[in-house]
Amino acid sequence: MNFYIVDDDLSIIMILQRIVEEDMNSQVVGTSVSPKKALNELMLLNVDIVLVDLLMPELNGITLVEALCKVKPELKFIMISQVRDSELREDAYKAGIEFFIDKPINIFEVRTIVNRVKQSILMEQKLKNIQSLLGNPSDSNSSLNSDHFDEMKKKVRSILGFLGITSEAGHTDILNICTIMIEQNISFNSINFNEQFAVDSHGKKIIFQRVRRAIKKGMVNIANLCEADFENELTIEYTNALYGYKNIHKEILYLQGKSSTGGSVSLKQFFDGLVMQASI
Repeated sequence: MNFYIVDDDLSIIMILQRIVEEDMNSQVVGTSVSPKKALNELMLLNVDIVLVDLLMPELNGITLVEALCKVKPELKFIMISQVRDSELREDAYKAGIEFFIDKPINIFEVRTIVNRVKQSILMEQKLKNIQSLLGNPSDSNSSLNSDHFDEMKKKVRSILGFLGITSEAGHTDILNICTIMIEQNISFNSINFNEQFAVDSHGKKIIFQRVRRAIKKGMVNIANLCEADFENELTIEYTNALYGYKNIHKEILYLQGKSSTGGSVSLKQFFDGLVMQASI
């Protein structure tokens, strides 16, 4: 993957570049001590992940991230800072960053967070591939046999158990929705709820309410897991695939009393991500 590093301290750039390029599959395609120069170069370069300092002259990191997100929303940002102000950090997450790395630089922390963001990108690519398959049910090459169906359904139940929502009222609805998606090889947005569940618009709304409550409960549970052990690979994988890192971070801040609002739930992301995870 391609990285770009922006920091007004050249020594920090050198340290980060050395850590990133330890992985033979990663390369730093550009660096700059000037955020304005970085903004111009990033508009042209093929970059996956940007490591950006928070406080810089000319242009601060948050402003730089906001400007880039408008034209390159696929970019992933990791912010580096010695500032620990919770409001400023929340502004950075709202701007579009994935994680913070604290100064002074801790090599293990950089490696861990960089790998997480790389896995996030790979997961998104997998999700796009799965959605592409799900969106083409007529393709005989993408059809699955009944044994595979059963394995996927078992995996779905296992994941819901991991999220701690098997006793929620919406649990059965979630299973039914996933069964339709798996057996008909379609995405969440392609489900005709009125036809599949024999309900009117009011009935569909009730189903969605039950499902949202269950999924939100799962978000709370996984946020608590992340707070307790953010190194657990399975937790991180489900966090990103089903909810997204940013939403879980918001939920953690809310649970800690540091934010007035928690993470938001996307039914499309949850169900498409759940079926994707079941297919792996």
